[in-house]
Parts: sequence; structure tokens; C-alpha cells
Amino acid sequence: MPELPEVETSRRGIEPYLKGHTIMHAIVRNPRLRWPVSAEILSLSDQPVLSVQRRAKYLLVELKSGWIIIHLGMSGSLRILPEETEPGKHDHVDLVMDTGFVLRYTDPRRFGAWLWSSDLAASNVLAHLGPEPLSTDFTADYLLEKSRTKKSPIKPWLMDNKLVVGVGNIYASESLFVAGISPDRLAHSLKRDEAGLLVRTIKAVLLRSIEQGGTTLKDFLQSDGKPGYFAQELQVYGRAGEPCRVCGAPIESKKHAQRTTFFCPNCQQ
Repeated sequence: MPELPEVETSRRGIEPYLKGHTIMHAIVRNPRLRWPVSAEILSLSDQPVLSVQRRAKYLLVELKSGWIIIHLGMSGSLRILPEETEPGKHDHVDLVMDTGFVLRYTDPRRFGAWLWSSDLAASNVLAHLGPEPLSTDFTADYLLEKSRTKKSPIKPWLMDNKLVVGVGNIYASESLFVAGISPDRLAHSLKRDEAGLLVRTIKAVLLRSIEQGGTTLKDFLQSDGKPGYFAQELQVYGRAGEPCRVCGAPIESKKHAQRTTFFCPNCQQ
């Protein structure tokens, strides 16, 4: 599943082609995604795009009449293409722009979403979300306060979108490694200095991934069709059995909340 850096990379890629331009109409070839494509999207006509934003893993396209909320699901991707480009089997939604380009949504598994909201504050998919990890709201004090009553392992706790959005499986594993914190540590055992280190590390890892264009996974492409390159820098994720790049010990893996965690047993004691 594309994680926060992949979604932010997509936002930055499509923004110049949407913001300040006009959506002439939408083409929906298959409305049966995770939820049916909203009727308001089906009927779009001559809608100027005011902004392209991101909240957690959702892309938000602001129009005068409301917001298009896009989630890439497990395998979705967005590309900017000339309007005459023939669609493929899994190309489900196009936004046809006044510039001769289309924003094309491709999703083999159809687990993404194209929704409509006239009021983001009242949106069911956004209302429960925690702070953005790169914002000033995500601080050591905040993380420490939230951890005090949590007796679950720290790895799945960091992946809870009610705590902080966008720290998915890859970046939780990577951040804990860089911070030298075992994924098995109980969240309430965090000390103040560790909370500060972890917050700084999460921000740095996410920013580095965004700079590199997201993490290259089999299902992810940027808006220009090129893969990201952060996977070349992954320290532990997907490297079980390989030597740690710091100490040489074999990277290990285990399950936390049905998700695979990768860690170095020596660097993260």
C-alpha cells in the first residue's frame, strides 16, 4: 500500500497540472472501487481546481463546490497523461483538464476510493485522524503523553492513525531502527529523551523518503510513471536474514498485529 511519502510524492507530481486549471469533466469507467465513486464526481463539469492537498494518505482536490477525496488503496496510482492516451484494463477514472492532459487513476485491485465532500471537517474518513507527523503538532510532549497508558508494543502503536497519521509499516520499522528502539518495547516505557528522539527520527525518515520520491514497491509509481528510490536506502524493512548495515548482525523479522516487523536485534536491544 502506498504510504505517506508516496502519497505526498503523488500530490507534488500532480499539483502543477491541476491547480489553477479547470476540470472539464470526469470519465469513470468502473465506479466499483472500495466504495462506489461519488455521484458528484460523475457529474463534474467546468470546475476550477483551487488547491491539491494531502491529509494522511488521502489526496484532497479542492474545487469551488467541494472536495474530491482520493485514496490510492492497495495498488492505486495516479499519472498525468495526454488526453488522447488510450486507457488500459485497470484505468478506472480520468479527470479531463482544459490543458489537454488527464489525471488518470489506475488500480488493479480496485481497493482505492474517489469520494466527495462539501465539508472536510464532517468527512467520515478524515474525522478520526491524528496529527500529521511532519507538523508542529507532533512533538515529544505529545507522544510521551499519549504513551503513558499504552501497554502494547511500540511498533503497532505508532501505526495507529488516531495517534499520528502516515507512519505505516515501512516507516515505523525504519524509524525505530534509526532511533535504536526495540519494536517490542511497550509504549508506556518510553522515556522523555526517547520520545524526542523518536519524533525527530520519524520526521527525518519521512522527509528523506519524500525527497527520494517515495519507496519503490511493486505497486507504486509516481505521477510521471517513474518509481521512487528510497527503497535503496532501507535499513531493515524487507531485509530479513541480511546483515545489518551498522553492526553486521542478521536482520530479523516477526509479526506485530499481523504485520511483519523488521529489526536488528543488536542495534535495537
